[in-house]
Amino acid sequence: MTGNEIIERIATAQGKSKAETKLIVDAVFTEIAEAAASGHEVSINGFGKFATKRTAERQGLNPATKEPITIQAATKIGFKPAKALKDKVNG
Repeated sequence: MTGNEIIERIATAQGKSKAETKLIVDAVFTEIAEAAASGHEVSINGFGKFATKRTAERQGLNPATKEPITIQAATKIGFKPAKALKDKVNG
């Protein structure tokens, strides 16, 4: 499902215009992204939790040349689904 499909389904279900719904959906995702970028956990009841995790710099191998390389430290974002979402997905 694409972002536009989500917007269209919400707009239809709520009797709102697609333009109005797009503003709201975009605002929700912007807030989630900004909170994650600043290191905050975002927990949505019944849906799940978005959290960032810092990975350390480490050594790896270039798969083409087998030469050792340094993989830079990074911040990754993860999602842990809530039990309600897991139950819905698993029937």
